Parts: sequence; structure tokens; C-alpha cells
Amino acid sequence: MRRFVQVALLVLSGVGLLRTSLFTEAYLRYVKEGMRPLLIASGVLLILLGVAEVWSAWRSAGRRPETEGDGHDHGHGHDHSGVPRVAWLLFLPALSLLFYAPPALGSYTASREAPKAVAVVDEDGFDPLPATSPLPITLTDFTQRVQQDEARSIEGRTVRMTGFVTPAGGGEGWYLTRIMLSCCAADAQSVKVRVYGVEAPKADTWVTVTGTWHAQGTLGTSSAAVALDGRTVGKIERPVNGYTDALPLALGS
Repeated sequence: MRRFVQVALLVLSGVGLLRTSLFTEAYLRYVKEGMRPLLIASGVLLILLGVAEVWSAWRSAGRRPETEGDGHDHGHGHDHSGVPRVAWLLFLPALSLLFYAPPALGSYTASREAPKAVAVVDEDGFDPLPATSPLPITLTDFTQRVQQDEARSIEGRTVRMTGFVTPAGGGEGWYLTRIMLSCCAADAQSVKVRVYGVEAPKADTWVTVTGTWHAQGTLGTSSAAVALDGRTVGKIERPVNGYTDALPLALGS
């Protein structure tokens, strides 16, 4: 019985991994795109291990001597072949890969961790901003320019940023958020910009926001608020590159 459970878990997990990584984009909710070949290889390996386990069991059964009906007790008086009930719970993660994909990381994760510290830009490291209005900009670039750009190039500029909605813990406004992965969901970090002046859509809704810097603190220094006076908010679909703080490449489902 235990061997059957082992084989079933190996095969179900392998099939689930292959289904998620080969036939859907759901794997992008948990890992970066570059991890796809490793997921496929892992799925194949799990199935091969299951097949090898079946082959080993079949060969063992063929060599096993006949012991039934000889009148001798070949055991210890009780059966050790049963599987603890709790072991059956191991099937739930395997089955979930086949029938249910948990949602992508979102406001729940972002609201429970401090925002990622943005890198310090070297002196004279800021490139001139294009004259486009509204100016497409990432949340990281906006944060760096607000708190580090002594030339105050962001002052008075109407910017456009994309992210998802995270409710603010207290006070006014809400957070426009992006989550970034170095490898997988376990190392997720977020970057946030507080938005004032416009009503927050439902949490986890992906939006594009236009507005100007919320004048609080001294622009170009660490005292400057990483915040926006919003003018417009438009709902969008989640971008394909949703786990990066980059300008959207395309919109996905």
C-alpha cells in the first residue's frame, strides 16, 4: 500500500507540473519565465521515478517466494503496510496542480512586508526625461527620482504608472504596487507608490494611474514622499511581465 501511495504521488506531481508548465501560463504566478525548462524537466523526472518504482515492484513480486498456506507466521503478528491517514493529505498539493491553480501574489503579500529598498543612483546617474506627457515611468524610477534626483526632473511632470491596488493600512490614499521575483514566489519583494486624490478600485485590481508628485517633504531628498496626486485611474488586465517593475510589454489574462 505504501508503495502505491509513493507511485501515485510521484506520477500525479509530475503530470501536474507538466500540465502547468507546458499547457498553461499559470506557472508564471510562482516562478520567473526562465524557470520553465526546469519545471518541465522536474515533471518528466517525477514521472520516470514513478515508472521505475512500478517496475521495481513488479520485479520484486515476480521473485517473491510463495508463503501463503504453509501454516507459518512470517510476520510479527500485525501489518505494517498501512499508510497513516495524514499521509493522504499529501495528495492535495499534487491534485491542486492538476485541477486548481492558486492565484498570483498580490496585495495580501505586499501589505505584509516592507517595500523593497531601491538602489542608490550614482551622482549624475539620471538620464534626461523625455518630453512625453504623461510620462510612462516605473515605480522604482519614480521613487529614485523623487528621493535622489537633485535636479528635480520629476517636479511638475504628469506621470503614468502601472501596478495593482494594495489598500493602505491607515490614513488617506492607497498603494500602487508591483511585486518582483528574483527566482520564485519565496523571494518576492514589492515596490509601492502611495496614491492620493482618486478612489481606490478593489484590492488586487491592475490599474494605470496618471498624476503628479504629491508635494510632501523636500523633492530630491530622502524626506520626499513616494506618493502621487492621482488624476485618472483606469483598470487594465494584468501585464505579461507582472512580476517585474517594468513598463508593461503587453497585457495578459
